[in-house]
Amino acid sequence: MSDTPPGFVQRVMALPTQRKMMLAGGVVAIVGIFLAMVLYGREGDYRVLYANLSDKDGGAILAQLQQMQVPYKHADGGAAILVPADKVHDVRLKLASAGLPKGSVVGFELMETQKFGVTQFQERLNFQRGLEGELTRSIQALASVQSARIHLALPNQNGFFREQQKPSASVVLTLYPGRTLDRAQIAGIVHLVSSSVPEMSPKAVSVVDQTGALLSGPQEGSDQGGLDAQQLQYVRQIESNYTQRIRDILEPVVGKDNLRAQVTAELDFSQIESTAEEYKPNQGQQAAAAIRSQQTTEQVGQGNPLPSGVPGAASNQPPVPATAPINGQAQQLQPAQMGGTGGNSRREAVTNYEVDRTVRVTRNATGTIKRLNAAVVLNHRTVTDAKGKTTTQPLTQDELDQLTALVRETIGVDDRRGDSIKVINTPFHIQKDTQESIPLWQNPDTVDMVRTLAVPLGLALAALIVVFGAIRPAIKAARPPEPPEPELAPQLNAVVDDQEALPAPDEAEILALEGPANMNRLEAVRNFARENPAVVANMVRGWMATD
Repeated sequence: MSDTPPGFVQRVMALPTQRKMMLAGGVVAIVGIFLAMVLYGREGDYRVLYANLSDKDGGAILAQLQQMQVPYKHADGGAAILVPADKVHDVRLKLASAGLPKGSVVGFELMETQKFGVTQFQERLNFQRGLEGELTRSIQALASVQSARIHLALPNQNGFFREQQKPSASVVLTLYPGRTLDRAQIAGIVHLVSSSVPEMSPKAVSVVDQTGALLSGPQEGSDQGGLDAQQLQYVRQIESNYTQRIRDILEPVVGKDNLRAQVTAELDFSQIESTAEEYKPNQGQQAAAAIRSQQTTEQVGQGNPLPSGVPGAASNQPPVPATAPINGQAQQLQPAQMGGTGGNSRREAVTNYEVDRTVRVTRNATGTIKRLNAAVVLNHRTVTDAKGKTTTQPLTQDELDQLTALVRETIGVDDRRGDSIKVINTPFHIQKDTQESIPLWQNPDTVDMVRTLAVPLGLALAALIVVFGAIRPAIKAARPPEPPEPELAPQLNAVVDDQEALPAPDEAEILALEGPANMNRLEAVRNFARENPAVVANMVRGWMATD
């Protein structure tokens, strides 16, 4: 007969039916738990398919996903649809081929789905809806516009009317929080709408924001004392710049959280144009007079002249012509020059001079600063003593004066304009955020973490229970018994057969057995005692009977 121990399969088959059923059930349970963990790990990697969908598009997409047998989840309260990461692009392409998502805005694709037999009115109405949708998409492409809605009034053109009614449009804009549209952007929206509709004037387009304020329309100029959006934005920019200057100069001194500053600017946007003409004399000695025109009239009368003078060639010479200078008195004509004593003469001279004229046109710049008012609040100084105690102390008057001088120089205070600066020192009231103490088991983060880890931990716990409760006992039962050492087996058997032949061990022999040389033998004896408790009990009983 062979001493070879049976194999593992034979030992398992030799187990009782209950043990074999526990082992089989444990193996099946472990395999199921492993597959569940793998599937759960794959389903945990979800990515966003679409976000910020309308309810109509979201329902259509979910219905299509159910038909495609694609698992999905909701996130952010239903605002996003999640699908497995490896199927995101595939699902998007398939949904795009099905025309999803359609979007809340319908454009000219509405004309592609018209039914047979549609009337002219329905066709014109569908065209108007498509045009409104296309304009809405174009306006929503702007960075500051969150959503838009356009209403077109397209009158029915009739050739029998002499005066046709012009089309008009209304645009309602919903802007992102904290964003505004300047005049150029509003004008661009107006011209975009008016250019998309034939014969529509830009004046027939009205643009309104979500608060009901009219953004388009004529400018409210200085005649009514109002400011338009661009002027108000310029005023805010000026005030913000001056406020930032004050913060930049005072924060290194008092600290970032110990300063509050506000600046109010009063600007003058009125346009003034003045024209002045000045006339100056030009009769100065250093500037020569400029003659514009000159007129000279000279009249000589002939009488009965008597011969006079020395006869000869000298008396027969013609008279010398008269000379009249520009400046100075005119010289009188001598009778001798007239050829006789009985003649009379008259001479008139009129001279017109140019006059200097200066024309000055002055245009004042718009947006000039009329007045600045600045208010600055400083917190008390924080002082820590040697013991580590922190207290607050007010600033001295000299320190306040120095800081006031800094503010005056920073924003350029002009006393002639009536600018005012006010710097005060007062303790800040810091309101501490009182957070309610939520128990750990009610904390949302803890609840989410527990929900996330509940399934993996439950599967792991079930696997441990199956391993230690079913599989391990069956395997341990199928393990072959360990044979005793060949050196100690005959001696122990002899002790069992003849228990009375063994003398009672004294204390010296017990101490000798516990030496380092006999540790291996003692360990072998202990193992034998654990494997054969009945034999050891008989040995101990024999020793007690010997005593």
